[in-house]
Amino acid sequence: MLLPKRTKFRRQHRGRFKGVSKANTIVFGEYGLQALEPVWLTSRQIEATRRSITRYVRRTGKIWIRIFPDKPITERAAESRMGSGKGAVAYWVAVVKPGAVLFEINGLNKEMAYKVLKLASYKLPIKTKILEKA
Repeated sequence: MLLPKRTKFRRQHRGRFKGVSKANTIVFGEYGLQALEPVWLTSRQIEATRRSITRYVRRTGKIWIRIFPDKPITERAAESRMGSGKGAVAYWVAVVKPGAVLFEINGLNKEMAYKVLKLASYKLPIKTKILEKA
C-alpha cells in the first residue's frame, strides 16, 4: 500500500473540501479515470483499484496513478476517554477534488480500455467518468 516514507509532521488537521482540481486533463496515457465528486481515497482503495486495472492491462499496457495518499488520518483507541491528545495515525488518504484524473492507462484498444476503467470504477466510492486524450 502507498504511504509517505517520512513527513515533516506526524498528524494533520482534517481540512475541508473546496473547489475543483487543476489536474483535470490526461497527461501520460490515452485513457483516464476522472473523479466527479470530492472524497478522501484511502491507500487501500487506491491499491484495490490498481490491482483490478493491472489484472487486465498486464504487459500490453502501462498504468499511471495520478494521486498519492499523503494525508494521515488519526483514530482514538476503542473505549478511550476524551482528552489526552490526538489519536495515533490509523491510515493514509489522498484528498481528491472533483475533476481530478485518478488513473491513466495506455497501450490498449478503446473497447478494452473502457471495460478496464469501468471495472476499476466499481472499486471507488465515488462517481467517475472515463476520459479519452483529445
